[in-house]
Amino acid sequence: MAQPIVMNAEGMRRTVVRLSHEIEERNEGLEDVVLVGVKRGGEVLARRLQREIAASGRGEIPCAGLDIAMTRDDLVSAFILPDAEKNELGFPLDKKTVVLCDDVLHTGRSAVAGIEALFRLGRPAKIQLLVLVDRGGRELPVRADFVGKNVPTSKEEYISVHFTELGAAEDALTIIRR
Repeated sequence: MAQPIVMNAEGMRRTVVRLSHEIEERNEGLEDVVLVGVKRGGEVLARRLQREIAASGRGEIPCAGLDIAMTRDDLVSAFILPDAEKNELGFPLDKKTVVLCDDVLHTGRSAVAGIEALFRLGRPAKIQLLVLVDRGGRELPVRADFVGKNVPTSKEEYISVHFTELGAAEDALTIIRR
């Protein structure tokens, strides 16, 4: 059975362009703005936003990936630790506006873990959450500042994000039924 396509490659490209403009508008420019993407999909999204902003001539924004494995509140066991990388962004967060990027927002747990990981690295002036897709189903009081697409899903459905950078043949958002 084919998976329903929610957004194709062209739709994803247009969404990244729109989100890049929204970041600039909401922050009245890009001074003191940095992009941090939750590994893996969020990092791909953040790097695409960085490239779009640079290609449009609007400036160079620092960008890095963030491993949230050790800050998740739903680790399976204290005896089995996930593979975690040391977070070294390569730029300071103090007094910056951090746009925390993730591919899918669902329960809110990844967003909270990302915020906790950011505060271990510095003291941003502001953190804004950007997601490619918001599927609803929140368990925590988390709301994205920037949303590419709202796709309400049931508990039996998942959003699968396919990025060419992560080995997909082409970019796409699909719904998978459990």
